[in-house]
Amino acid sequence: MTHLVYIGNKLTKHNKTITTIETLGKGLEASGFNVTYASSYKNIVFRFVDMLWTVFKHRKTADYVLIDAYSTLNFYYAYAVGLLCQFLNLKYIPILHGGHLPNRLKSSPKLCKQLFDKAYINISPSEYLKSSFQAFGYKNVKVIPNSITLDNYPFTKRPMDTIRLLWVRSFSKLYNPKLAIDILIQLKKQGYPVSLCMVGPDNDGSLLTTQAYAKTLNLDVTFTGKLSKDEWIALSKNYNLFINTTNFDNTPVSIIEAMALGLPIVSTNVGGLPFLITDQSTGLLVSPNSTEAFVGAILKLYNNKALASSIVNNARQQTEAFDWNAVKLQWISTLQ
Repeated sequence: MTHLVYIGNKLTKHNKTITTIETLGKGLEASGFNVTYASSYKNIVFRFVDMLWTVFKHRKTADYVLIDAYSTLNFYYAYAVGLLCQFLNLKYIPILHGGHLPNRLKSSPKLCKQLFDKAYINISPSEYLKSSFQAFGYKNVKVIPNSITLDNYPFTKRPMDTIRLLWVRSFSKLYNPKLAIDILIQLKKQGYPVSLCMVGPDNDGSLLTTQAYAKTLNLDVTFTGKLSKDEWIALSKNYNLFINTTNFDNTPVSIIEAMALGLPIVSTNVGGLPFLITDQSTGLLVSPNSTEAFVGAILKLYNNKALASSIVNNARQQTEAFDWNAVKLQWISTLQ
């Protein structure tokens, strides 16, 4: 049995958003791989030490080391683990995350070359990151998309009788949650029947900031905090438009999930999103940080039922490529 050591932030028990290490890891286990994880320590120092120790401890049995590679502080644990794998002569595979990662290629070219150029292969969830890496001369990049289990996402046609907005993400400045409040107030000022629900845990204090902002505007916004996957899928039945306000992104799973559920999407046109959403076909793309652009796109869907119906049908069809039954074959061929 192929033994994988998977290195990343496995922190859902600490009220953090579920990440690839947990979703992909479970899928790989179900596909017959033996997976060892690190780390679930909340303390960043303990987590870092546990990551290194886990790799070293399993150096004789690990066939591959998978490493979730992000662009900010977490980049350095990926770099350190990569160096340890090189020292131990272990095959390691960085899994690329985040719309900011191309900036890391610019700001830390030597460290990036040491990590990514010597990898067995780099796995990108999108053509966006693959093309970004290729622009910097990296040739060892393969696209394997993020996945969902499509059967868990009931496709529902939703009436456009009122505007019921759903926002799903961890609350972080990067994802610009306050813009959702601005969108709500503008639609209300124009006299449209509109509501907003925002789902997700706090990441950097942005949840409290957004709640306070809504309160100062005397807006009734539903904040659910962190929900399980089943809980937010059930909640989604009450809403008919999905908004993604981020300023930086790659290919967020929440977008794929919304497409599978039949929620028409209005998203900022940044990072990997135009590689995931085809404007006017599987969603509407708008300029970042623009209340007016979002409001215009939302009203376009609200007033054009045929367009909204076409978009959700096309989007659902596209998500078939993200179903785990299809994606797992790509992982199996890579790892065996």
